[in-house]
Amino acid sequence: MSTLEPGAHGTHDSSRTMALRVLDPATLLGQRDSEPEPEETAEPAPAPRKPVRDRYFDLLRALALIRVVIYHNFGWTWLPIVFPSMGVMFALAGALMARSLSRPALSVIRGRLRRLLPPMWLFGAVVVPLMILQGWGPHYDGHPNWWWGKMAFWVLPLSQPPFGDVLHTFGGHLPATWAEQIAVPLWYLRAYLWYVLLSPLMLKAIRKLPWVTLLTPLALSFFLNSGLVDQSGRLLEAATDFTTFGSCWLLGMAHQEGLLRRIPQYIVPSIAPLVLMFGMWWLLRSPVDNPRIGHDLEAVPVAQAIWSFGAVLLLLHLSPSWEQWPKRLQRFNGVISLLNSRAVTVYLWHTFALVLTEPLLDPLWDNAFIYEHARWLLSSQWTPLFLSVPLICLAIVLFGWIEDVAAKRRPRLFPYPRRAKGRRRSR
Repeated sequence: MSTLEPGAHGTHDSSRTMALRVLDPATLLGQRDSEPEPEETAEPAPAPRKPVRDRYFDLLRALALIRVVIYHNFGWTWLPIVFPSMGVMFALAGALMARSLSRPALSVIRGRLRRLLPPMWLFGAVVVPLMILQGWGPHYDGHPNWWWGKMAFWVLPLSQPPFGDVLHTFGGHLPATWAEQIAVPLWYLRAYLWYVLLSPLMLKAIRKLPWVTLLTPLALSFFLNSGLVDQSGRLLEAATDFTTFGSCWLLGMAHQEGLLRRIPQYIVPSIAPLVLMFGMWWLLRSPVDNPRIGHDLEAVPVAQAIWSFGAVLLLLHLSPSWEQWPKRLQRFNGVISLLNSRAVTVYLWHTFALVLTEPLLDPLWDNAFIYEHARWLLSSQWTPLFLSVPLICLAIVLFGWIEDVAAKRRPRLFPYPRRAKGRRRSR
């Protein structure tokens, strides 16, 4: 019989054959090799999210730069009270430094120095020859050997780079103190350098003892300005700047570490106004150097330290962490982005631009028509400010590219962001 009928021995053989197939290890291995059982596949881990620019920080940095330019033009002593730019800038830098220190500290410090020093070197390559041309040199302070040693601070500003207080005036076109006015921003680079170098230790300290660490620079500022310490000398000069804004830098670090978010929401709005009142009281009780301008916050380090601490504490507490601009601010994206991408250039060269407005305006006084009909324009303090804006833009074009090179980006002459084609501005 060619076929097996049901109930015949073929069925038993077939069952035995099936059993052998089941029991035979070789068969089992063969089936396992040829027909793998489906396994549960784990879902791929989400890719780490790239850091997003905090537009609120960008806004604060842009406002700080604008306020610095306005203050150096007008000298209004109420401006640092309305918006303490330097405390804000150091706080933002401290927050970014704390975020970067998730990487090895030496590489972070090296990266920060690479971004800071080349713009300063380019600034010095222009300013130092101009000072030498107008009478500055080793004989200037009577110590030739010291002069050459101090020149090293133009390479690494661990202390204030030297400059000439009173020099020749390019044939009377500039004031005799032009070099001193141009060198005003250099103190910021010196203080910033020290903060960067000490940031790994500061971050460890703030993680272990947050409030003690935050208040230590304020306590040191009280001590240094108590009259018990001689304020002369390069070391004390750097220490004063460090203690004045050290708490702001640490507040930025604390914000980045999330330490401020652990505080109950009502604490900061309750304490910060008291801190500001204390800073104002300290300012008003301090002696006035120039009765004509009155109390100047930037001339009283302790008052400036207290006031900046209170203001930065409030600004960081209010921090909305914008990933996208609110609609009302979208129209300012271009200017704010430009200022942030060229922050060091604008800060270094804005005083140079303000000094250059004087030789541009002086010849206009000899013009009879302008003198007769627009004398008010020449005597207005707003005119140098408006003239300085295109000069600052020129500095961005001529010198700003060094910030791209320092950051290992493609150099751009004027990094004003463009809107995508076909996209209309939101109203």
